Amino acid sequence: MLKDVISANYKGGYKIEVIFEDGAKGVVDFSRYLSEGGVFEKFKDIEFFKSFTINEELGVLTWGDEIDIAPETLYAEATNSPLPDWMDTKQDSSANMSLQPTS
Repeated sequence: MLKDVISANYKGGYKIEVIFEDGAKGVVDFSRYLSEGGVFEKFKDIEFFKSFTINEELGVLTWGDEIDIAPETLYAEATNSPLPDWMDTKQDSSANMSLQPTS
């Protein structure tokens, strides 16, 4: 079951506190993705990183029209819970083990 992001607050550095529709919340540290390259390369500009919004229709965090993070990966990271069974975590990318861009 997906849990939409309903609130997010910048906490400094590369940390964002995320609150979900079920009341669960936690802080996600995005700093490890600075070395991932690709779409995450833009996170090196802290002002870009801080410009996140919530796409209320999809229940996800977004950065511009380029990056959005799936709510299930945010939920797992923020609450220290496992990813849903249907998500493939055995691929060869470290991004698949935690936060995954959905676009």
